[in-house]
Amino acid sequence: MDDISLEVTAHSGLGGIAPAEWDACACPETAAGGRPLDPFTTHRFLSALERSGSVGKGAGWQPHHLVVRALGSPVAVMPLYAKSHSQGEYIFDWNWADAFERAGGRYYPKLQSAVPFTPVTGRRFLAKPGWEGPGRAALLHALVQIAADNRLSSAHVTFCTAEEAEAGAAQGVLRRKSQQFHWLNAGYADFDAFLAALASRKRKAIRKERATAAAFGGTIRKLTGAEIEPRHWDAFWAFYQDTGSRKWGRPYLTRAFFDEIHATMRDDVLLVLAERGGRPVAGALNFLGRDTLFGRYWGAVEDHPCLHFECCYYQAIDHAIARGLGRVEAGAQGEHKLARGYLPVETHSLHWIADTSFRAAVARFLDAEAQAVGQEIEVLTDYGPFRRGDRLD
Repeated sequence: MDDISLEVTAHSGLGGIAPAEWDACACPETAAGGRPLDPFTTHRFLSALERSGSVGKGAGWQPHHLVVRALGSPVAVMPLYAKSHSQGEYIFDWNWADAFERAGGRYYPKLQSAVPFTPVTGRRFLAKPGWEGPGRAALLHALVQIAADNRLSSAHVTFCTAEEAEAGAAQGVLRRKSQQFHWLNAGYADFDAFLAALASRKRKAIRKERATAAAFGGTIRKLTGAEIEPRHWDAFWAFYQDTGSRKWGRPYLTRAFFDEIHATMRDDVLLVLAERGGRPVAGALNFLGRDTLFGRYWGAVEDHPCLHFECCYYQAIDHAIARGLGRVEAGAQGEHKLARGYLPVETHSLHWIADTSFRAAVARFLDAEAQAVGQEIEVLTDYGPFRRGDRLD
């Protein structure tokens, strides 16, 4: 491969990139069948964001996806966006932007390799098997070169894998550590077996929460694939709007996004619906990976005690145990997840900063932050809900 020249091109959308060519790089593990490790960098998911208008003109997420070709054939790709704000990222750089602009700089636009609105760890330097090294090098070089040529303040790769973060840091890009809470499956036979691994007080608290949730006066259903009907998305849109207006001011995703994933991704979805009096009153949207259940959105049109915990956390654990999945990732932040069996884990990102003085300041901040994150993970794990002999590392 050393004597093969690589060509990198930027694309203003996925419409001109064949799904099979993109996915051969994004999820090569599906070539032999089965699910991708995660569905979020697949052509179908990123295209749903674009076709629905959730990203693109007016959204502050303008696609500039990178494709690396060797002998005319794609060997590596990267989801990439020009950002005019820092919303929907979950690796927060608001303070960086404020400090840079107070000093007279212009922080936006910036480049962001990420899955919009999706704080899920996954590969961002996507390459065909055998092209991981040269593909990653070409993508990183192109990312930095595009930012520098356009005099942008920075380029960011968020929620990348630890391996990608290490490789980027070795090339001089700043590495950042953050944390989330994930549930890990220790081979539990059922939910009671999971509870048996917890301290008595935590076990009793979860049982009480589940009993309180069950008393909301209805039933809870888990739907996937053909079980999901258009009317279910009508209900979930109402839930999502309520949550979005309270958390972000306005929802990130458009209503058309849910129509898109109904058409192309129902088999990648687990929809948990709480129904009362014949109508859905609350729900949680999850996506399915090869070994992971990804909790993404929750909402409700009625307020019932503990129903959020049941739909988002306990139903997800139930499903993971029943299907033999290794973990549940329940989204960004939330120390309240710790008491419910979700443990702190590191997440990673990479940051290239153009201005040398600003880069040095950010580097000092990241060093201190990484130490604090490591200490917090250690403390939170120690205070976790598991009995001492059953703690997961």
